Amino acid sequence: MSLLKRSALGAAVVGGLTLALAAPASAHVTVNPNTATAGGYTKVTFRVPNETDNTNTTKVEINLPADKPVASVSLKPVQGWTAEAVRSKLATPIKAHDTEITEAVSKITWTAQPGSEIKPSQFQEFDVSLGPLPESGQLVFKALQTYSDGTIVRWIDEPTTDGSEPEHPAPVLKLAAATDTPAAAAPAAAAPAAAEESDSGPDAFGIAGLVAGLLALVLALLALQRAGRKPADEPTPASETKVSA
Repeated sequence: MSLLKRSALGAAVVGGLTLALAAPASAHVTVNPNTATAGGYTKVTFRVPNETDNTNTTKVEINLPADKPVASVSLKPVQGWTAEAVRSKLATPIKAHDTEITEAVSKITWTAQPGSEIKPSQFQEFDVSLGPLPESGQLVFKALQTYSDGTIVRWIDEPTTDGSEPEHPAPVLKLAAATDTPAAAAPAAAAPAAAEESDSGPDAFGIAGLVAGLLALVLALLALQRAGRKPADEPTPASETKVSA
């Protein structure tokens, strides 16, 4: 076998192994979007795929971080699934809208009714409204996925410091600083002024056209008057001179 063929075969084997190893990691439980505005409210979607070939996902459990509690947690109903939100007492109360909060949702569990399980090669989405979010940092949602054969996959690994993906990564919601809303709204505020200018444009052109038309009419009338008026000192043509007998 030539060196070129060996190199091509080696590259193909390495590529195949890379894809084989990367495929399971890409199908983990995720939160979408994965970034939200710090201190605000947001709606997130937990996307849960089925990674097996012959079992169904029957239960999904999402744990909210105890060190970054969220005062308001609302669940969107999912057809064929029952949802339960467990509240826990906070070690340190938080404030939301000038109200002291001593309890917050610490865990959400969705359980499939018969026939609604997540089947192989399928996924399900679960929507949650959260707020107000912490002022900085990130929210790590440790997730547990239960299959019909009793297997539990724990998506609980926190982000690594070197940026590599752990074997069973937990869904992470990063919190970004709020943007400068007045500056962002400036172009929108200027839009009506631009609209007014565009509205007044046709009127200005119409008036200018009317003035130009009147001026042209006046000049035409003056030209006609000059053409029809004979000067007093103009000599009489020879054809019109009378010869006396």
